[in-house]
Amino acid sequence: MTSSRGSGALSLLLGAAGLALVAAGYLIWSAERASGPAQASGGSPGPSPTAGVKEAVRAPWTPGAPRSVVIPELGVRTRVVPVKAPGGTLVPPADPTVLGWWSAGARPGDATGSALITGHTVHTGGGALDDLESLERGDVVRVRTRQGSMRYSVRSVRVYDKGSVAAHAEELFSQEVAGRLVLVTCEDWDGARYLSNVVVIARPARENA
Repeated sequence: MTSSRGSGALSLLLGAAGLALVAAGYLIWSAERASGPAQASGGSPGPSPTAGVKEAVRAPWTPGAPRSVVIPELGVRTRVVPVKAPGGTLVPPADPTVLGWWSAGARPGDATGSALITGHTVHTGGGALDDLESLERGDVVRVRTRQGSMRYSVRSVRVYDKGSVAAHAEELFSQEVAGRLVLVTCEDWDGARYLSNVVVIARPARENA
């Protein structure tokens, strides 16, 4: 499958509003591409899974859109919905058991680009990606679409503070790399906010299942 989407690297949005969201435990970035900017959040800022969390803006279903993600090592089998970024803000579904796929980026299986899937973390438990940081190199992630299932192998698991994410954003969220899967959520709850973000990068495995 070859991506028909425009190219461009993702970079952190470091404006005043962006910094306020990062302080609340959100990862925010913008995409320099023809389809417009995007920002993303990956954490729940309060004790309730949906307290203070904006609702995602759903995008239409398109061929190749991911329908579910399975992470055997974490016991995760969860639904994925396409989300878009009106006004430059990409928000995962408020339900922390459901993940959001950035519909303006690469699709799973595209030859080029990062297929970006994000979800809220809940420090009290219940989020699909709560334990994302415990994945290890070689662990399997399966992404299911209407066209079939793709098997990815984890290549890296990194926890970045917001300053480090800003420094590495272009490489982490690039839409010009060989096709890959990127999973993002928040980490390091300090009682009021998330201080870091977990970024998992996975490459297509040799055999799909």
